[in-house]
Amino acid sequence: MAPGSTILILLLLLLLGVPAAPALGDPGPLEDVVIDRYYIPKICLREVQMGDFIRYHYNGTFKDGKKFDSSYDRGATVAGVVGVGRLITGMDRGLQGMCVNERRHLIVPPHLGYGSIGVAGLIPPDATLYFDVVMLDIWNKNDKLQITTLSKPEHCNRTVENSDFVRYHYNGTLLDGTPFDSSYSKDSTYDTYVGTGWLIKGMDQGLLGMCAGEKRSIIIPPFLAYGEKGYGTVIPPQASLVFSVLLIDFHNPKDGVFLEHLEVPESCKRRAVTGDFVRYHYNGTLMDGTLFDSSYSRNHTYNTYIGKGYIIPGMDQGLQGVCVGERRRVVVPPHLAYGENGAGNKIPGSAVLIFDVHIIDFHNPADPVEIETVYRPEDCNVTTRDRDFVRYHYNCSLLDGTKLFSSHDYEKPQEVTLGTNKVIEGLNSGLLNMCAGERRVLIIPPHLGHGESGARGVPGSAVLRFEVELISMEEGVPEGYLFIWHGDPPANLYEQMDLNKDGEIPADEFSTFIKTQVVEGKGRLMPSSDPEKVIADMFQNQDRNQDGKITSEELKLKSDEDQEKIHEEL
Repeated sequence: MAPGSTILILLLLLLLGVPAAPALGDPGPLEDVVIDRYYIPKICLREVQMGDFIRYHYNGTFKDGKKFDSSYDRGATVAGVVGVGRLITGMDRGLQGMCVNERRHLIVPPHLGYGSIGVAGLIPPDATLYFDVVMLDIWNKNDKLQITTLSKPEHCNRTVENSDFVRYHYNGTLLDGTPFDSSYSKDSTYDTYVGTGWLIKGMDQGLLGMCAGEKRSIIIPPFLAYGEKGYGTVIPPQASLVFSVLLIDFHNPKDGVFLEHLEVPESCKRRAVTGDFVRYHYNGTLMDGTLFDSSYSRNHTYNTYIGKGYIIPGMDQGLQGVCVGERRRVVVPPHLAYGENGAGNKIPGSAVLIFDVHIIDFHNPADPVEIETVYRPEDCNVTTRDRDFVRYHYNCSLLDGTKLFSSHDYEKPQEVTLGTNKVIEGLNSGLLNMCAGERRVLIIPPHLGHGESGARGVPGSAVLRFEVELISMEEGVPEGYLFIWHGDPPANLYEQMDLNKDGEIPADEFSTFIKTQVVEGKGRLMPSSDPEKVIADMFQNQDRNQDGKITSEELKLKSDEDQEKIHEEL
């Protein structure tokens, strides 16, 4: 024997606590197993002990290198129990203390192997056996599930319970790290119920108490996995399984919509109910935070009726009772969302959806204009009516405070004759019955505003808020009139209007006469910012042949024209 070999054997015998042979000459027969731990993993969570179940591969040879047995050649690992006499004594001793993935060379003397009898046709009597062993799995019948939390969200309002439906990703390996399955390779989560027998017992237990977004390592002993039979060609019999699990989401079939009120305005005069039309912004995410849709990305609110089936049932429920300006989180289980089929390529089947919504405004198609009087003068005796000419200041905004228009941006107040369709219907209504100096806040629903289409700078279906102040008012005239008499008109109207008595009335003569009637309080013009234009329109209406003068045959009172159904004047 070479000197180096002698030294190695002596060292090994010393390490094992076996008395060494003399340093010179043949060391003689071995008294115990010689163990060479030629590969030890950096991490060793567990070592083989008496009574443990193990799985391992090996090659068995004689001293001359001739192979007498190999688990590799059979294509199957060896499984057994250490220290109960089911293995030859040398293997029982040589395997103790091994780690998973550790590799050892074992030299087993005959009296710890097959002794003086051997194995007929395979192992001769008094043969020393050489084994090259790699440990693949270790477990014990007293083992429990080993759960290690790798990461966990800061906020966890709910954890998995029995009968919950879970969606999770996983990587599955044997204890030695050999992969056998992965949901990631299928590009799809594994979806199933927990605690109903659809999973191996170890996974049923290992998923309990998890939060959405939590990541766990779950080590499952064989008796809580596939046991003695294994599974197909990928999971050997008596194999411990290691699952790295990321819980995407979960729900229970009995779940309703879960609401979280993130921000509720201090003042909430009204809450949305079935039949209301709501405009809101939202971000829609899965439970793991994956964004699947956002109204903000389109720079446009989502507009819909609630409680009428136009949106998924969960949102129909989740938007009930919202206030304008409220921010709310709506968690919708799949049976109240898109169910097992999902939607498109962004919402998987059986996915829980989370909507973070911001309510911009809402209204009901039956809503009138809401009027709040902020200030009303005490000496308020005369109020506005249709056909009155009014001057007013206003600030217009959306209900979320977005400013749209203001008369203060111009040099003078806004002017309009009420009831002439010159302003939106809701503003016209809100300006009626006001006193000069009065201030109001008007809430105008879209059907009395700019409707579904909106207007320049005004979104479709928007509720508008007006702050108005009536600066002044002038009494109007009935519809179709440009001038009315305060009493009966003169019996000889044409003669009085023909100031120079030449039998015809030109424009300047007509204008002078009308202005005189106004100054003397006998009549009044339709109020306008341009009285001259009103008088010019009156003259043009009376000058029926457009020859620049009015004859006695052309001049007619408005009351006479109404009877004749010709057109409107005086």
